[in-house]
Amino acid sequence: MAKQRKVIITCAVTGAIHTPSMSPYLPVTADEIADAAVGAAEAGAAIIHLHARNQQDGRPDQTAAAFGAFLPKIKERCDAVLNLTTGGSPYMTLDQRLEPALKFEPEVASMNMGTMNFGLFPMLKRYKEFKHEWEEPYLKNSDELVFKNTYRDMEHVLTVVGDLGTRFEFECYDTAHLYNLAHFADRGLVKPPFFIQTVFGILGGIGTHPDDIQHMKRTADRLFGDDYEWSVLGAGSKQMPIAATSAAQGGHVRVGLEDNLWIGPGQLAHSNATQVNKVREILEGLGLAIATPDEAREILKLKGVNNVKF
Repeated sequence: MAKQRKVIITCAVTGAIHTPSMSPYLPVTADEIADAAVGAAEAGAAIIHLHARNQQDGRPDQTAAAFGAFLPKIKERCDAVLNLTTGGSPYMTLDQRLEPALKFEPEVASMNMGTMNFGLFPMLKRYKEFKHEWEEPYLKNSDELVFKNTYRDMEHVLTVVGDLGTRFEFECYDTAHLYNLAHFADRGLVKPPFFIQTVFGILGGIGTHPDDIQHMKRTADRLFGDDYEWSVLGAGSKQMPIAATSAAQGGHVRVGLEDNLWIGPGQLAHSNATQVNKVREILEGLGLAIATPDEAREILKLKGVNNVKF
């Protein structure tokens, strides 16, 4: 009998896209982020994708100190794979974005695979009132924001972070990003299995139409064959439909309040665990099994929790 395939659930608990004014349930403080991460893990997330925030005003914070305030707490309370962002915020420098990964040497770090426009300003149609002075300009000024990930930048990240034994969640927002990954694979700078997170619904990247999903999957299949693990991230209201599409085709899924604040039409998600439970219902309804953290480590060939620096 063939071994049953396990689906990896990643949960991104806070992120840098949404602002605190958009939802009272968005984790901001170190304790809130730790509680959200543990709750998501207990609900079934094998991987927790982590950003940090300023504990006073919720601004994205990519200092090692901000991550150090919650990483040991999460590790002590659950065995999930902790995935640290190297994307941070598009407004940050590369050196700022790399600080946590270089200090803590996680099992997994996110890796953005190309320079792109990154439009957050459409959110201003929905949100009119803000608690903190930085929030509205942060969104508004994204109409001229370029998220810089040059080939030199990417080679630097792959080298200095990869040399720590950290593997990557390759965030691919458009077809060209898959080709960029293939370029670095051809040069021997990254080794399979490639954990490819195809991202749908960010203005500046590919859309959320089913044809977009199939196009990214077909392209990845052609470029990487059996050497990759496919996961999807659907922004906003398309989160669960895109997750279901991936799962039905043997892929993995990512949910969490970084990507979507809602659990249904007009209904805010009260926690990250709520979204994990929702996607787990979809997966189990399809007859699929959920990967444990250790199974995710095996699938992705990770170095193990004993080899991190937190």
